[in-house]
Amino acid sequence: MPATPAATLVFHATHALLPQGWARDVRMVCVGGRLSEVNAGVPAQPGDTALAIALPGLGNLHSHAFQRGMAGLTEIGGQSGDSFWSWRELMYRFLAHLQPDAVQAIAEQAYVEMLESGFTRVGEFHYLHHAADGTPYANRAEMAERIAAAAQGSGIGLTLLPVFYAHADFGGAAPNPAQRRLIHDVDGFAALLQGCTQALSGLEDAVLGIAPHSLRAVTGEELNALLPLTTGPVHIHIAEQTREVEACVAWSGLRPVRWLHEHAAVDERWCLVHATHVDDDEVQRMLASRAVVGLCPITEANLGDGLFPMQAFARAGGRFGVGSDSNVLIDAAEELRLLEYGQRLQLRGRNVLAPGDGQSSGRWLFEQSLHGAGQALGVATGLQVGAPADVVELDPTHPALIARDGDALLDSWVFAARNGAVRSVWRQGRQLVHQGRHLQRDAVAARFARALQTLLSAG
Repeated sequence: MPATPAATLVFHATHALLPQGWARDVRMVCVGGRLSEVNAGVPAQPGDTALAIALPGLGNLHSHAFQRGMAGLTEIGGQSGDSFWSWRELMYRFLAHLQPDAVQAIAEQAYVEMLESGFTRVGEFHYLHHAADGTPYANRAEMAERIAAAAQGSGIGLTLLPVFYAHADFGGAAPNPAQRRLIHDVDGFAALLQGCTQALSGLEDAVLGIAPHSLRAVTGEELNALLPLTTGPVHIHIAEQTREVEACVAWSGLRPVRWLHEHAAVDERWCLVHATHVDDDEVQRMLASRAVVGLCPITEANLGDGLFPMQAFARAGGRFGVGSDSNVLIDAAEELRLLEYGQRLQLRGRNVLAPGDGQSSGRWLFEQSLHGAGQALGVATGLQVGAPADVVELDPTHPALIARDGDALLDSWVFAARNGAVRSVWRQGRQLVHQGRHLQRDAVAARFARALQTLLSAG
């Protein structure tokens, strides 16, 4: 699909969620992919594109696109028990067989599914860099170019987060053979970033950041050398597993989030992905730094990670967003729903996250995730002047949305709608999804099927 945004387009929405709240009869003018006018309470004009229920597109702040290709292939237990660590070994085996064409096909399929669910931008935590034997491709950014091509083909907005990975464990432990496709030194990573800049040159509003993989994979010295390489977002996996926390304490005497805050200038550029196992002191440090916590409820449930202390964090004004991570299931509303439901199960209550009396859980989850993802992905959000014309239309004829109005629309989409509630999706004023289906779905699905059939028959 062309990366050029729509020249001029005017939407007219019967209902629209604006930064100041719900409004009726909203006319939005899009010029060059961005909203130049947003006016409520005005009639439609001839030629306007009619929308029923308009929401701003949601950002997906954490994705490993290639893992969509292994979704459902790790759901077999063993006598010794299964965990994140055993899942990781299976993931490395899958990764070992991936070639650039397959990576592009799998990523494009994942991005199509994201758009169909209401995500309009993705933060791609991209760590598959080298050939199968661990040597760099002649073009160091070969795999990054394939991710960019998948974003362009699907039309999704891309925040590319090349991953620096150098070690197998805390203290600079040597990487193991299964990690050979991921490994860089600082100089090689700097060269990769230059290639990534070129890879993104054809995407109108792409953002480039960096992702030190985790405190297991980067030393303090390397972290300090990496941070000056970009002014963009900085994402890091942290405190996802109790074993990781215990190993960090054994190595440094500090828990991971505390170590990070004491050794790096964590601020609003940062996204701390998972942060599942944190204590009260670490929660306060994250609040003070104004970093975003990246939560991935579907993946965290699938891997048995545990639950982030969300209620305390939210009530203190903490910033967060959601991501599809392993892409075992791609569904924007499901991420929000499971975020709330996990906390309900833990706290044995209902509507436990939205802090105000009479406040809609669905709207609070959506708006907080919208703002958090925008910060983490380095873009403006919302249906407002200057923001990208990224619009999601809900279908008022969906059984879960009939006779709903205002916040009940979001509550019903998040908690009751399941599939089919997203009618259309627009990115930079270009329509990508119509009647719930991506306009390129059939062609993308065919390429994905060929890639998977080749890959899995060889494995």
